[in-house]
Amino acid sequence: MVATRPLSIGDVYDRFVKGKKVPESEWDYNILPTKLTELKEKYKLKFGDKFIPEDKQTINNLFYAGIEMLVETGYYCSDFGRVMKVTEEEVWEGIKKTPTKLIMGEGRDIARFYPRRGNSPVKPIVQGGPTGSPVSEDIFVQVMQSYAQEATVDTLVNGVMTTIEGHPAKTNTPYEIYAMMAELRAVKEARIRAGRPGMGV
Repeated sequence: MVATRPLSIGDVYDRFVKGKKVPESEWDYNILPTKLTELKEKYKLKFGDKFIPEDKQTINNLFYAGIEMLVETGYYCSDFGRVMKVTEEEVWEGIKKTPTKLIMGEGRDIARFYPRRGNSPVKPIVQGGPTGSPVSEDIFVQVMQSYAQEATVDTLVNGVMTTIEGHPAKTNTPYEIYAMMAELRAVKEARIRAGRPGMGV
């Protein structure tokens, strides 16, 4: 079977809803470790004292093991407690449609992401920020500004506001939405204060 188009958000949702129900503990402590061990042996994956492999054979084996892992196990959604399956053709179609560049930000603060290989002369993009970590609302702007004003930081990844007007930003409540909107305003203010209003987030 040949994939004719990449999966849409709707496709993914429908597959999760109809996917096999699996307890999270079964996924974490049985399904994943069992398949990982099997593929490690099948593809003879031995890293030794090198955290990142450098020889092409190991790199290729790791890549194909990853594809097989994805096709055999699928994706797990803890909210649904279900597994979504994809075909190998769909994986390759997704790889084929992957953008070769990404542009974030605007004006003099623009950042361009390009694929990089070993010993690439292209400077890596540096993303700075608390990256989803909890941050108090009273210091949120200052924390984000501290990253934005660093010259080596190209784009921002914001933290999560823990409260809004003193109320916990609890999931599935209006305060969660208020907190998210406040985060957006705070990040905008932080970029302006740092003199980098067009910085990508």
